[in-house]
Amino acid sequence: MKINRNDNRIDTTLGELIAAISEAAFEYSDDTKEAYNLARLALVEILKSASPRSKSIDWRFPVTKYLH
Repeated sequence: MKINRNDNRIDTTLGELIAAISEAAFEYSDDTKEAYNLARLALVEILKSASPRSKSIDWRFPVTKYLH
């Protein structure tokens, strides 16, 4: 018997997910740096919980900005 793990699945692109998270972060933050950090933390938590191997992945990212 195969268990369906996709009961709560939402089909979206990574770009749409980042845009939605960023929009919410900027609404609740006082400055740009805080908004980017909040968006980063939210995205990491979402992706971590979506990955079946999330416990074996190091999800810490450097705080420095890599804007190109």
